[in-house]
Amino acid sequence: MFKSISLLTSKSELTREKQKDYRNVVVIQIVIIILGLTLSQFLLEGTQTSAAKLVTTIFSSFGAIYAFLLWDMLRNFTRSALLVRTYLIILVGIVCTGVLVEFPYYTILEVPDRQIYLMIIHGLLFPIEVTVIAFAIRDIFSSEFLTPDKLWGSACIYLMIGISFGSLYDLICIINPGSMGPNLALGLPNYSECVRYSMCILGGLDPAQPDTTRLIRNISVIEAVWSNLFVVLIIGKLMGLPKPPKGNETAEA
Repeated sequence: MFKSISLLTSKSELTREKQKDYRNVVVIQIVIIILGLTLSQFLLEGTQTSAAKLVTTIFSSFGAIYAFLLWDMLRNFTRSALLVRTYLIILVGIVCTGVLVEFPYYTILEVPDRQIYLMIIHGLLFPIEVTVIAFAIRDIFSSEFLTPDKLWGSACIYLMIGISFGSLYDLICIINPGSMGPNLALGLPNYSECVRYSMCILGGLDPAQPDTTRLIRNISVIEAVWSNLFVVLIIGKLMGLPKPPKGNETAEA
C-alpha cells in the first residue's frame, strides 16, 4: 500500500514537473518567435547599429534561456545520465562560445573562419532539438489520460517544429550562403529570416521568399506536411483520451 502511494506521488510530481517545463519552454518559444518576427528589421539594416546590437543582446539572452530549458525538459524523458550530461556540456559550450564570439559591443573572441564556426554551432544544436522533439512526442503519445501537461506538450512540440526547421534552413544557408536570399548576412540576421520563413510554412502562409533555393523549398514542403500530420495525430490522440478518474485527478493535474 505504501509502495503504491509512493509511486502515485512520484508520478504526480513528474507530471507537474513536465507541465511546468513544457509551459516554460512555450513561453520562451513565443518570445523568441515574436522577437524574430518584429525586431529582425533592425538586423537586416545592419548589425553594427545601436538598435541591432541591442536586439542581438536580447535575442541571445533568450536563446541561452531556451537552451537551458530544453536540457531541463530532457531530464524528464530519460534516465540516461550520459545523454543528459553530454547534452548539457554541448549546450553550455554553444552558449559560452556564442557569447564570446557574438557579443555585439566589442570583440571578445575572434574566429578565423566564421562559416565553419556557425556550421559547428548549428550542427550541434539541431540534433539536440530533434532529440527533444522525439522524446516529447513519445511522452505525449504514451499517455493514458488527458492531462494539462499533454496540452502544453503539444503546443511546445508544434512551436519547436517551426524553430528547429528554422535552424535547419539556417544550417543550409551556412553550408551554401545565399540559399535564403543573397543579401542576408550569416548569423542572427539570416537565422531570424529563417525562423520567419519556417513559421510562415508552419502557419500555412506564403513566405514571400522567391530567392530560396530548390532544396529549401522542398524541405519546406516536408515541414508543412509533417506539421499538419502532427496536428491531425495529436488531435485524434488527445480527443480519444479519457479524463483521469476522480480519485487520481489531483495526482494527474
